[in-house]
Amino acid sequence: MARVIETIDKIVIVVFRTLFPKYGNFAKIVVLNRIRKIFNPEIENKYLFILSPPYCGSTLLNEIISTSAFVSVNNPTGTREGQTLPTVKKIMFDDNTRWEELVDFDWDFIKNEWRKYWDTTKPILLEKSPPNIQRVKSISQAFPNSYFIIFYRNPYCQCESLIRRNNYSSKQAAKFALRSLKLQKENICFLAKNTLQISYEALTNNPQAFANRVNKLLPELVDISTNIKFSAPNFRGKPMNIENLNNEKIGNLSQLQLDEINEIFNEQTKLLQYFNYEIIE
Repeated sequence: MARVIETIDKIVIVVFRTLFPKYGNFAKIVVLNRIRKIFNPEIENKYLFILSPPYCGSTLLNEIISTSAFVSVNNPTGTREGQTLPTVKKIMFDDNTRWEELVDFDWDFIKNEWRKYWDTTKPILLEKSPPNIQRVKSISQAFPNSYFIIFYRNPYCQCESLIRRNNYSSKQAAKFALRSLKLQKENICFLAKNTLQISYEALTNNPQAFANRVNKLLPELVDISTNIKFSAPNFRGKPMNIENLNNEKIGNLSQLQLDEINEIFNEQTKLLQYFNYEIIE
């Protein structure tokens, strides 16, 4: 029976992709969301943005929040980033300028498109795309009734991923990690309300405390589950329970890489201390 259902589902996806080619593999989701809007009354949604640099655990965070029955995520696949959805990918992701601070997007267009992927019959609409950390002012203006989780991680761990996965040099990785923290500090100062600030370390060391804090920020989120295995990408390459992987990642850095990273980090020790991080010799 399960195989029959799977086969039918595949046929439905192919049909929807043929009828609505611009939505690609998301055509079925978009069509079903249209149908839900017809048969359900409109509600006032709250937008929840995960503001996180890349390689800091934001996919895991997105997955955890998405366990709630009251949340709709605009992209439930892969790294779960709204910037890679078919109808916005060209302007948000394919263009290499997405990490340039002076570049901004047509957020009215993006909002209109994202609302097609979200199930707007649910109260909380979740989004995370790493470059969003440098466009918070524009996002907060385009999305009234928005909430933010400012997320960050030990910058040595981010450097390890940038070196291993993006082929960055140690110094390039260190500069990018510091820039990420600088942007997050600016976001903390700018966002005076409707905001939760948390580190990867705090999340993984005490998941239930994090769930309680999110519930305080958004009372609708009373059913977040933290005691299951999550499929968020990790260097072990398998689904895992919530676990702090920092020591393993930092252990992957050679002494030469640490020395080169520290050459950059030593110039911004106050920024590291602001987030309670220290130089690792």
